[in-house]
Amino acid sequence: MRPSCLLSVVVAVLCIACDSIAAKLNVLFLICDDLNCDLACYGHPQVKSPNIDRLAKQGVRFENAACQYPLCGPSRASFMAGLYPDQTLIHRNAIYLREHVPNVKTVSEMFRENGYFATRIGKIYHYNVPKHIGTSGHDDPYSWNYTINPRGRDVDDEDLIYSLRPGSFGGTLSWLAAEGTDEEQTDGIAATEAIRLLKKHARQKDVFYLAVGLYRPHTPYAAPKKYFDLYPLDSIKVPQVPDGYLDSLPKPARQSISRKKDQLNLADELARKAIQAYYASITFADAQLGRILDALEETGLAKNTVVLFTSDHGYHMGEHGHWQKTTLFENATHVPLIIAGPGVKAKGATATTPAEMVDFYPTLAELCGVKPPPYISGVSLVPALKDAKAQVRKSAFTQYANGYSIRTARYRYTEWGDEGKDGNELYDHQTDAAEMKNLANSPKQAELIKQLSAQLRERIADAKRPPKGVKQIDFANTRRVR
Repeated sequence: MRPSCLLSVVVAVLCIACDSIAAKLNVLFLICDDLNCDLACYGHPQVKSPNIDRLAKQGVRFENAACQYPLCGPSRASFMAGLYPDQTLIHRNAIYLREHVPNVKTVSEMFRENGYFATRIGKIYHYNVPKHIGTSGHDDPYSWNYTINPRGRDVDDEDLIYSLRPGSFGGTLSWLAAEGTDEEQTDGIAATEAIRLLKKHARQKDVFYLAVGLYRPHTPYAAPKKYFDLYPLDSIKVPQVPDGYLDSLPKPARQSISRKKDQLNLADELARKAIQAYYASITFADAQLGRILDALEETGLAKNTVVLFTSDHGYHMGEHGHWQKTTLFENATHVPLIIAGPGVKAKGATATTPAEMVDFYPTLAELCGVKPPPYISGVSLVPALKDAKAQVRKSAFTQYANGYSIRTARYRYTEWGDEGKDGNELYDHQTDAAEMKNLANSPKQAELIKQLSAQLRERIADAKRPPKGVKQIDFANTRRVR
């Protein structure tokens, strides 16, 4: 081979190698705790969320994204493993992922194996909040190269917190308009640490998977007082429930919205204060996300970093007479989801396709050119990132207790018990976005219910499919499933 030809080959090979290195994208995974879609970019008329809104303008906002289980632990284990809760066998909090699926490969573990430096800041897996703030909670150490457990003055100020049940914060409506600065709060410290690491990665020019889990707006709704001042009590509207509403629901659905007796029929002023505090916590969390996104821009990392923002599930603030989570209504199943960065061509668009949190795993893998395990249950959302009109799913699937639910573009259909023996629900979002009129007993809907029931049961069977090659240990039955 002539020297000139050899030189050309060498240059071509080097160019391909350089292009490959340049194409390796970072991942910034941002998640709030107990955040519903009460955000300006999702159409809320009151909540101020300028930084999340900014991210939505830079990427694609998914209008119909759903969690797989409206409770922190099962939901987080599900999206990190890319498996449904009936596959991870995790249906409650305070469970370590590998207790049930010891050889599963998590999404961040996949990136680690492909040369990424994976860091967790704050809450990604389940934590008891606020008790575990500052610890590793129920973290999975195999998922990370490095972890940071921020702990702020919100923990030290616990004796100042108002709670419906004095001394109880994590599962009870509780709040604090705090003194001090954003940076003193746990989430403020998390943002500061994220900024430090982004600057470090920019200097080192290495490739990273950085997961930042904020604790707000999870109870206690603790945020600096200035955020409470943004929402005067007289501007707060409390959802109303008509008399006799509970009679329209199957027994398990009634139980899901009335199990916390101390949070039923709240006095109007108390309800307003709870909602005010929740909104304040959202805007405080939004400000911390803004600090992180600013650093991403300032370091120049935004051009080669995929950003995914979400929450672990939705949340009720008085809708259906319920507060907090653990229902199969839209309020608890619907999650915010925004994806921005390289590979996202439909910037500023709204994707209408149903989407699920198990879809995070294959989506990030495809965007970054990394091969995921063959057993994961999600589907890639990349087609909707290129064309927001693309439909990657027919429905979004959620389960809770002994109930299963699907959300199509127009309907929500839910069955409780084996094959719906404990009742069912049907809601038409075209005429009833609040899901207050159960149509399951309407003779006019019989054929539709038959179709949706068949679709739901197909989804249930798929969600129970044992993931090939993953060991499943079912302690409830004291046996190894697979």
